[in-house]
Amino acid sequence: MKLAVRALCVATSLPWGAVGRKGGSFASPTARKSSLLALSHPPFVSTTRTRKLNIQSSTQLSATMSSSSSNIQPQTKNRVALLQLPVTSDKSQNIQTAKEYIQKAYEAGAQLCVLPEIWNSPYATAAFPEYAEVLPDVGDSLPDHGDNNSWGASSAMIMEMAQSTKMYIVGGSIPEICSEKIYNTCLIVNPSGQIVGKHRKVHLFDINVPGGIQFKESETLSAGEGATYFDVDGEDDDESGLGRIGVGICYDIRFPEYALLLTQMHQCKVLIYPGAFNLTTGPAHWELLQRGRAVDGQCFVLTASPARMPPPPDDGKSGKYPHYSAWGHSTVVSPWGEVIATCDEKPAMVIADLDMGKVKEMRMAIPTMGQKRHDLYQLVNGDDVKEK
Repeated sequence: MKLAVRALCVATSLPWGAVGRKGGSFASPTARKSSLLALSHPPFVSTTRTRKLNIQSSTQLSATMSSSSSNIQPQTKNRVALLQLPVTSDKSQNIQTAKEYIQKAYEAGAQLCVLPEIWNSPYATAAFPEYAEVLPDVGDSLPDHGDNNSWGASSAMIMEMAQSTKMYIVGGSIPEICSEKIYNTCLIVNPSGQIVGKHRKVHLFDINVPGGIQFKESETLSAGEGATYFDVDGEDDDESGLGRIGVGICYDIRFPEYALLLTQMHQCKVLIYPGAFNLTTGPAHWELLQRGRAVDGQCFVLTASPARMPPPPDDGKSGKYPHYSAWGHSTVVSPWGEVIATCDEKPAMVIADLDMGKVKEMRMAIPTMGQKRHDLYQLVNGDDVKEK
């Protein structure tokens, strides 16, 4: 039996989340394995297992990081890590937490890791201006930092960690300030510490669900204006590698046109969406949208959410910003639309080894990309429309 993915949900003493999903509740790894083996689509069967990791304190981690290389698992091709970390109102602590999770992804042998949406700041429109940073541009690298010390601590950290771990880091998103505008921005850094992608969220989260949630990112944020993708070095012509990867942020996943632009016009085989769905939209649409985008694009879809944090005590001393409860459930979905790795709402790291040959298999077995009725409809690049 072929395995599309060997998926691991890694539990640690933080404590980290449960593994697997069965009937809407969280099951043991054994139960998850059984439920997957019962599916009727063997090309996309996967197995899961759990292993314990010990997260050290920030001081201990800093002291041992350089001396622990002998215990590091070698980097595994196509292994991805989704970092569902807890976010607080303390920016310095958030940066340190993200650094520790990236280090753990490295120790797990990941080739690429993904941080969640808005990981250095509370998820509140009023907080974005306070936590916003000047960010580097595509092509910038660590040596440029000395010439441009206006970059913030968040971007400097992920560039340094990418270089030291030799991983690709999809940097979730952080508030960016540029020309007096604020964006919800994801930086993608290659193993040399160079910025190879910069995605500004193109669809702003402005919703009003009666009896549910009201949120309006456009109160402080500006929308991005372009599609974002990057290539994993040396794998453009290697169908067994990660190849070209498209990036969106959270609300971008609700727009199939954007995903189709990435998969059909830019030939992406993986789509990554750092996101922070809430307790209204999360249980209803989070998994549904990921599976939809995976089936539409016949590609892998990866999402990374912040962990769900408990609300502050009702003692009349509420925090500076409104509390936001993230849905969590960072997930990997196969081209068949199957959830092959996930977790619950707690702090977690989800690890999966992607069999990229399954993208080609799916696209050959159900060749929708070659069956489009261009006489009835067409997918066009927005830039081409603007030029007319």
